[in-house]
Amino acid sequence: MTESLDISQFDYELPPELIAQHPAERRDASRLLHLNAQGALRDLHFTDLPSLLREGDLLVFNNTRVIKARLRGHKESGGQVEVLVERILDPTRALVHLRSSKSPREGTWLLLTDDAIRVEVLGRQDELFELRFPAPLLQLLDRYGDVPLPPYITHAPSPEDESRYQTVYAEKPGAVAAPTAGLHFDQAMLDRLKTLGIRETFVTLHVGAGTFQPVRVSKISEHVMHSERYVVPEEVLTQIRETRARGGRVVAVGTTSVRSLEAAASEGDGVHTTEGDTRLFITPGYRFKNVDALITNFHLPQSTLLMLVSALAGMEPIRRAYAHAVESRYRFFSYGDAMFIEAAQHSTAS
Repeated sequence: MTESLDISQFDYELPPELIAQHPAERRDASRLLHLNAQGALRDLHFTDLPSLLREGDLLVFNNTRVIKARLRGHKESGGQVEVLVERILDPTRALVHLRSSKSPREGTWLLLTDDAIRVEVLGRQDELFELRFPAPLLQLLDRYGDVPLPPYITHAPSPEDESRYQTVYAEKPGAVAAPTAGLHFDQAMLDRLKTLGIRETFVTLHVGAGTFQPVRVSKISEHVMHSERYVVPEEVLTQIRETRARGGRVVAVGTTSVRSLEAAASEGDGVHTTEGDTRLFITPGYRFKNVDALITNFHLPQSTLLMLVSALAGMEPIRRAYAHAVESRYRFFSYGDAMFIEAAQHSTAS
């Protein structure tokens, strides 16, 4: 089906004022749009989530932690640069996005954060640059870096962003964008779900800046999906099998959890710990193997994430849901409201 899909089929009009610039006062204070397996819509609040879950369901969270990945400075020769760490290779090396008037050559040096950090350019891998830092990178970022807010959030990072652009269960540092569906959960909600017999487990996918990249081709089949690192422990695959055997549902919290679980199903053997890089591109027609429902935020027009939710629920139900959300003045994107999407019956593998 991907061969026949066109980017125009995943477009919608979004008034700019509906793009949330700040988080809700409380994590669980957002609205929640429920789209069921038959395509019906209900307007709820995130505090209603327990009523949509059943005893024995399994929630799968992404426990990646956002790093303060943005650094600014200048080349040794004088030109201004901005560095966004994309992937940490080892304690002192990383692949980065680098903005400058002229791309630096291998062997040149960058002076970052008021000359506090001197960084060597080791080379280039496609659109990314490999840099060597003079000390453990995570320590440098924690001290000097800025929270890498998405490009549609217009204010400079604040102390509020340092705490709220991070899930309460974040554990594994490495993401440059938050798994935003998880931002709605506070500890009280997690505790309440446990008392109701709803299980939880964790995968790790370090969200890259590619999540914000637009699809630049008309034919979806020609798009080259960005790569992201994921880990799905063996125990998670066991929990999925046990949940399904009991008649429970696997509910992914965020599209990054979906990509991890489906990459494990597609690329792993289902026995050992599954980890690696995935370029899995989920579009309408895809048969989901490990996911029955999804908690997610609203996604950008013409984005790969909008294609993913369209694969899960169906293109027409998602079009109606987004039109309803715009008309009902839902808040969109990272700091916005949430959806609970049940897989259309045709979208899951039997």
